[in-house]
Amino acid sequence: MPTKKIRVEVFNNGDRYTITFEGQVTRDKTLRLLDLVELLGGAPATNSLSERSAAEMPKIEKVRLVAEKNFPVGWFSSKDLQAAYEKQFNEPIRLSTASTYLSRLADRGFFIRSGASNQRRYRIMTAISKHQLHER
Repeated sequence: MPTKKIRVEVFNNGDRYTITFEGQVTRDKTLRLLDLVELLGGAPATNSLSERSAAEMPKIEKVRLVAEKNFPVGWFSSKDLQAAYEKQFNEPIRLSTASTYLSRLADRGFFIRSGASNQRRYRIMTAISKHQLHER
């Protein structure tokens, strides 16, 4: 697997901070990096991704944000996500599209999936659930 690299530049009151992260990029490490950026004054305390215009945000990013906002703990289905997505963004999303994006995000390590394909359930990956997966 190729090495991934994240570079963040923060401008604050004439100061410039450049943070480069290279190696295995995980959700937990990325969140810590964003916390650091927030401390340096580069991002508002609220989730800046959710404040972006829905028109400029990719649909897969919208799916991730809806899941994080509406299902922070516990299991949910593609249908649950579809209903929450349509309520939040006031735009339709096909069930097959929601299922595809959830599957892709699970492959990337954002979600855990469980159950047969016709009864698939998802849950947000946390540090505890990562530990439990490694124990199996």
